[in-house]
Amino acid sequence: MLSAAIIFALVCVVLAMILCTLRLLIGPSAQDRVLALDTLWMCTMLLALMLGIRHGSQIYFEAALMIALLGFVSTIALAKFLMRGEVIE
Repeated sequence: MLSAAIIFALVCVVLAMILCTLRLLIGPSAQDRVLALDTLWMCTMLLALMLGIRHGSQIYFEAALMIALLGFVSTIALAKFLMRGEVIE
């Protein structure tokens, strides 16, 4: 039962990633693209976590942690760039 739920969740997350990629490519504004990129790294982190649960391996959890850290920093940098036009002052 758990494996069927994980497979269903994997399919849902992959579908969300596809839709986020479409928004990233055809987003009308830069803010839409940043939001799509932010959601895309969250979905990637969730995908790694679910694969870690399914395979029972610690490496997926470490990869999810790295994705979360890099995604958070990149979102802050992109938001600052959109607000001020520069990242490093």
